[in-house]
Amino acid sequence: MSDLEAELRKAVRGDVGFDVTSRALVTMDASNYRRVPVGVVAPRDAEDVAAVLEVCRAHGVPVVARGGGTSIAGQATGTGVVLDFTRYMNRLVALDAGARTAVVQPGLVLDRLQEAAAPHGLRFGPDPSTHSRCTLGGMIGNNSCGSHSVAWGTTADNVRELDVLTARGERLRLGQGWAGAPDGLRALAEGELARLRTGFPELPRRISGYALDALLPERGADVARSFCGSEGTLGVLTEAVVSLVEAPPARALAVLGYADEGAAAESAAGLLPYGPLTVEGMAADLVRSAAELPRGGAWLFVETGGESAGEARARAETIVRAADVVDARVVTDGAAQRALWRIREDASGTATRMPDGTEAWPGWEDCAVPPARLGAYLRDFRALLTAHGLRGAPYGHFGDGCIHVRIDFDLLTEAGVGRFRRFSEELADLVVAYGGSLSGEHGDGQARAELLPRMYGDETVALFERAKAVWDPDDLLNPGMLVRPAPLDSGLRFAVLPREPVDVAFGYPGDGGDFTAAVRRCVGVAKCRTTTASGPAVMCPSYRATGEERHSTRGRARLLHEMLAGEVVTDGWRSEEVREALDLCLSCKGCRSDCPVEVDMATYKAEFLHHHYAGRRRPAAHYSMGRLPVWLRWVSRTRTAPLVNALAGVRPLAWVAKRVGGIAVERDIPRLAGETFSRWWRGRGSGDGSGDLVVLWPDTFTEHLSPSVGRAAVRVLEAAGLRVALPPTLRMRGRPVGDGRSRSAAALLTARRGRVCCGLTYVSTGQLDHARVVLRRTLDLMEPVLETDAPVVVLEPSCAAALRSDLPELLHDDPRAARLAARVLTFAETLERHAPGWRPPRLDRPAVGQTHCHQHAVLGDTADRGLREAAGLDGELTGGCCGLAGNFGFENGHFEVSATCAEEQLLPSVRAADPSAVVLADGFSCRTQLEQLAGVRGRHLAEVLAQGLDEGPEGRPEGR
Repeated sequence: MSDLEAELRKAVRGDVGFDVTSRALVTMDASNYRRVPVGVVAPRDAEDVAAVLEVCRAHGVPVVARGGGTSIAGQATGTGVVLDFTRYMNRLVALDAGARTAVVQPGLVLDRLQEAAAPHGLRFGPDPSTHSRCTLGGMIGNNSCGSHSVAWGTTADNVRELDVLTARGERLRLGQGWAGAPDGLRALAEGELARLRTGFPELPRRISGYALDALLPERGADVARSFCGSEGTLGVLTEAVVSLVEAPPARALAVLGYADEGAAAESAAGLLPYGPLTVEGMAADLVRSAAELPRGGAWLFVETGGESAGEARARAETIVRAADVVDARVVTDGAAQRALWRIREDASGTATRMPDGTEAWPGWEDCAVPPARLGAYLRDFRALLTAHGLRGAPYGHFGDGCIHVRIDFDLLTEAGVGRFRRFSEELADLVVAYGGSLSGEHGDGQARAELLPRMYGDETVALFERAKAVWDPDDLLNPGMLVRPAPLDSGLRFAVLPREPVDVAFGYPGDGGDFTAAVRRCVGVAKCRTTTASGPAVMCPSYRATGEERHSTRGRARLLHEMLAGEVVTDGWRSEEVREALDLCLSCKGCRSDCPVEVDMATYKAEFLHHHYAGRRRPAAHYSMGRLPVWLRWVSRTRTAPLVNALAGVRPLAWVAKRVGGIAVERDIPRLAGETFSRWWRGRGSGDGSGDLVVLWPDTFTEHLSPSVGRAAVRVLEAAGLRVALPPTLRMRGRPVGDGRSRSAAALLTARRGRVCCGLTYVSTGQLDHARVVLRRTLDLMEPVLETDAPVVVLEPSCAAALRSDLPELLHDDPRAARLAARVLTFAETLERHAPGWRPPRLDRPAVGQTHCHQHAVLGDTADRGLREAAGLDGELTGGCCGLAGNFGFENGHFEVSATCAEEQLLPSVRAADPSAVVLADGFSCRTQLEQLAGVRGRHLAEVLAQGLDEGPEGRPEGR
């Protein structure tokens, strides 16, 4: 392969990667399959593509085209050279609003085309659920559809012309009237006209096999359309001319409730004459909460369009009257529609979990039958699942007769894989019996191509092979797909993973304590590869900053998968490739909530660092910032904060300190407080409040760096009538005596002083042995609190998240950990639950800022929203991550990415805010980032409310 690599580097202007990381990142797509390539090339243009084909043809090495890598049948993986079109060939070349066309490169993400077309009232019709990361090239390769196909068809229905390179280097411009047909294709088709007219089932979602019937003269001999859905096996797409459709100015959504799934399916076809934009269906077994849905056990989501909201509503209401429903709801408000669509999207099969959390897998994701026969098919499909002892929750495009489902196949054992094959064969027969297509949207790939003879018969499949030979006589392009396919039960991506549990530190409760199962969560749907964060979403800031796959959640999961497999990544926990990929993970935990399958890369990173540095010297930042609580307590005990601040203000000394401590030289060292929060607490005297007792957690940041936050929180909590206490600082030695709670005099004399700590800095740097020691000491100190009903109020979101999630997962063998985690409340949650009758001061000011990423991912912000609303703080906080993320943004080499993350949403929102706006930032990292990059002082919500209390309704101290 060294000769191949050298020749490619000489011939190609784009990127050539034969290294471990490049290969490991593309061993899988979003399917059950895995193929290891020899290398990856990111071509810059069509000339590069031609050069790659020429070199690979000379070496007899296959070539596989890859877009977003979200295919779920295995067709975006390969053993030869993978072409990554997303890096450079990702442009919108031209958009002609008058002609309603666009010229696109294969790596262009669909959402970028939609954004460009929207100002002209246009859009690309097909819209797969992966629209934020799937590419036009991939959509053409798979003939993708989406929820609006009942109105605007499949991708093939929206393609006009295609520029294609054949494996032998021929450049073709495909279109109608045999335009661009390779030599021999016309003769092949005209010799099989009878078969082309009778051998292809007529249904809206026939995606399986080659669309050779598009070459019929009565269908315009459309070579471009016949190329769609060929999964990269006939030629390599370099540019496409696609049609755009008019987007209706207004839309309405009718949600129709039915008694059960069968009734909904049988009703769907009858709604098509009314011209809906969507007819999507799902049943109650996929809905977490049906509170916002009309009554029923299954629902159809029917969208209508119009020139006005009234016209769209009228069409929706007509459909409601025509449907035999249990209940219905029609919505025209955009926000309400989005909320309802989220219920449908949350139910989608991109989540590889059953409703009870067990694993489920693709493979039979999108079979399609004639819409009028969908109800009967679904009943037989459910019966077939039961007969094989399998479970699945169907949903999907009921109006097109296309059903998505993830099934709880056991793909880890020989017996389970055998059942997977038997079920696949029987389901293929069932689909064919209903006149259906094995694939109705996602293509055949390796998952279904082996079964195409059951659908088309041997002679038509032989015709497919002859067509492949016309286009690609050397079988160079994506071999093993569609024709002469690999067996559907071979090359499963799980086969290479270890069968015995891996020794790990965290408990992984959602995965039965199995780190391999945790890594297995990522199936590659690539929601982490979005280039813009929408709404409150956080995942994945490092990918958005760099645009590199290895810095996405999926990319890191792929490298961990290959680390466990040991074939491509061979160094195990010592792997430098994995360490480098994880280095730019901010540990923001965004993937824990935003990933459809709740991949928790922050935890995986901590686990990896724990093993990677075991018995070895760590980076300097792990000592300087990973053990920050130790250094700050030492400064507090010696009362040297003023001296430290003074030394940090001397530039040469600060530079040396940063170099020694592994801190980015671009950063200022934060100033330490002259008086810690605990020292202020001890000197304040007795507090007010006669209500519930709450224990206020003095986290490291509040204690030493922002004690004003703690003081403000005490002011507000006591104003709300609560009694505030701090955690104990004495850790008793010896067992209780007498009543089980009292301690002997000896125990009191030998008690040790200590401070509670959530262990966050140790966890984030992978010092998990230290974290365990710190957390066990904390649990010892907190035992008296755990004997009461008092909640533990944590002001710093990252510390609250550590206590609520990291603590019980790291000390999974200590029942006290779960008890403490259950007590942890945020500042707003405490007021909501323990002072429900209290009303905060009315501030009536706009608010800007960013919801802390850990709060979004772990804690939730419902209580905070309610508290802000009650205080008259108007405005939505942004999503994303501030980019500082604890130690991350301070570490040497991370400043650029850290600043890029801040510039994505946080800093622009603050700069654009009204001068009177309150800048909210509950996290110390967020406040520090604002101060150092924008010169803006952010404040904790407690500080803002405390100021409001002191000023009173007329700006004077209240009651004083």
